[in-house]
Amino acid sequence: MKHKLIALLFVFAFANMSGQAPASKTNYTNSNLPAEEAVTNKSLKPLKKISLDDTSILIYDYDGSLFSWDLEVESIVWTIKASDAHTEMCANKITIHDGVVYIPFINGEIYAVDNGTGTIFWKSRLGNITDQIVLKDQTPIIANGKLFITAQNQNQSSNLYALDLKDGSLAWNYKLDTPNNDIEPLFFDNKIFTQSGTNVYCFEANTGKLLYQKSFDETMTGKPVTDGESVFIAGDKNWLYALKPNSLDVLWQFKIDENQNNVKERIVCHDKKLYFAAQGPEVSSIYAVDSKTGTQLWKTDFKGDNVQYIVKEVDNLWGYTLNKKLFELDLSNGEIAFEEKLTTLPISNIEFPADDNLLYYYCDAGLIQFDLKEKDENVYYMRTSLKDDPYSAYLKIIR
Repeated sequence: MKHKLIALLFVFAFANMSGQAPASKTNYTNSNLPAEEAVTNKSLKPLKKISLDDTSILIYDYDGSLFSWDLEVESIVWTIKASDAHTEMCANKITIHDGVVYIPFINGEIYAVDNGTGTIFWKSRLGNITDQIVLKDQTPIIANGKLFITAQNQNQSSNLYALDLKDGSLAWNYKLDTPNNDIEPLFFDNKIFTQSGTNVYCFEANTGKLLYQKSFDETMTGKPVTDGESVFIAGDKNWLYALKPNSLDVLWQFKIDENQNNVKERIVCHDKKLYFAAQGPEVSSIYAVDSKTGTQLWKTDFKGDNVQYIVKEVDNLWGYTLNKKLFELDLSNGEIAFEEKLTTLPISNIEFPADDNLLYYYCDAGLIQFDLKEKDENVYYMRTSLKDDPYSAYLKIIR
């Protein structure tokens, strides 16, 4: 009997180490949720596929309003704002799917909008909180007829939501273990991967069933990405982990240089390689790592500066730093192919139009069109007022 008990305890311990899931806490109805976490939705028009207004760029301004700007006639086409946001703040990103724009607002509202006219198909709200930020640094993830997003509904915890794409109603919800989650989830292989505190979770996307949960020795603050085989996520110390998607077991872990961390959303996966930026008090670095083995391929340092943003465009990596340096790196070796000190500090992503010689970004003054040949910053849309220390903005060229 003693030997059987020891064997049973060993099995339980092994199951916990390998990331097996505990009993699921998934909700499928608002009746199981308190008011501050419940989903309310209002369908205004039947959702349908919409053609793209490919002469426009969507600008999610840092005051929390989203508008469509016609690049040809240089005028605003339509504007949408949250109903009762307690402060002027963007802090989120948008997604276009089948011509419909999905807009998360900081107060927990999500709108589904016609990209051409600004007509609202449906409105949804995650909870009834009016004096706190509910959605922050979120991008609506659209897959399998659902919208996936993480909300900070109250001080005690956060919630992962799956909404029905046709009307914004609750499909399922899972209450995570810690508050203040501001990293977007990952959809891969019909699963949703997300983090909360020291835990990483894997859910069945359609049903919300918790498949796996794994704990780490550090807070997992990185955006999860995939190369089509594994899932990668960084912690708040200086480790990047490669995980098996079907168990969350660690395949390999890569140690970032001492005194560097804060990868967060600054990570890109392309052609079985990972490119990510880590920040530090004296040096910020961009790393290239083989996604199969975790072997470092190259590293480019930015001394006395911090990389704020990176994105892959065509065959190279673009980004900018806190000290207003716009740069382009060769993906093969990390060498700087282009750099320019800007006079304006970007606070958004970078968007690349069809013209190879141009790019767009947003700053405190408005929309900047940067000419790569002339190295000229043209204020394409100027705000009527400037706000001190804006948090973020977001751009999306419709195409």
